[in-house]
Amino acid sequence: MAATFQRVLHVEDDESIIAITRVALEALGGLSVLSCSNGEQAIEQAPAYDPDLLLLDVMMPDMDGPTTLIELSKVLDVTKRPVVFMTAKTAGADHQLYFDLNASAVIVKPFDPLELAARLETIWRDFHEAGK
Repeated sequence: MAATFQRVLHVEDDESIIAITRVALEALGGLSVLSCSNGEQAIEQAPAYDPDLLLLDVMMPDMDGPTTLIELSKVLDVTKRPVVFMTAKTAGADHQLYFDLNASAVIVKPFDPLELAARLETIWRDFHEAGK
């Protein structure tokens, strides 16, 4: 288990959500964030960054979040860190698909930026306390 929660890989194609998330996690949460605007960029940069948590948008052009996760698993041990999907989809059936991919949580957009860092820290802690 990583000793502390510090690095978040955030994959999101919407520039405004990238900006809000960076402020929420870096300025308010004291975390380091690698923002990638697509799955290909994340796959290329994730191994060197070695994130503690993956925060993936579901709906992106070219490569969606679930596909990005599958591809990330080829270059990064995704079983050693929590995966959180962000989506505007609210249907439980949609969320179940993400949990079937071993997601630790699903955050519905719009999210509260003031609570995002604390929520991710709780997800990270619960993941590691469960022995994953």
